[in-house]
Amino acid sequence: MSLMMRLTTALSGRKIGTDRFGNSYHESRRDYLQYGRKRRWVLFNGAADPTKVPPEWHGWLHHTAAAPLPETKLHAWQVEHRPNPTGTALAWHPAGHDYSGGRRQVTTGDYEAWTPGS
Repeated sequence: MSLMMRLTTALSGRKIGTDRFGNSYHESRRDYLQYGRKRRWVLFNGAADPTKVPPEWHGWLHHTAAAPLPETKLHAWQVEHRPNPTGTALAWHPAGHDYSGGRRQVTTGDYEAWTPGS
């Protein structure tokens, strides 16, 4: 986090809370000019990755909820957050992709290539 962001947060913001990933959420002390409501932002713990904002806090950040929802697992089918693996070695590659061996399934022979004039 930059020095300017720390200074802005300390002078014009107030801390609302922290999520289970260590991200801290802040709100401006006064209404933002031409915005009509308080500005809300997040200071990430570690690298800035927007996928690390849980849905409970996402609604609060976007003014969908007046207060953040409680962070409890409500259903057995809910799983813990995983960071977005796009662009990493953990990214998913379909069969036949160069990164997963480059061998695709053999076609069944029902395909005939079109040639002009035939």
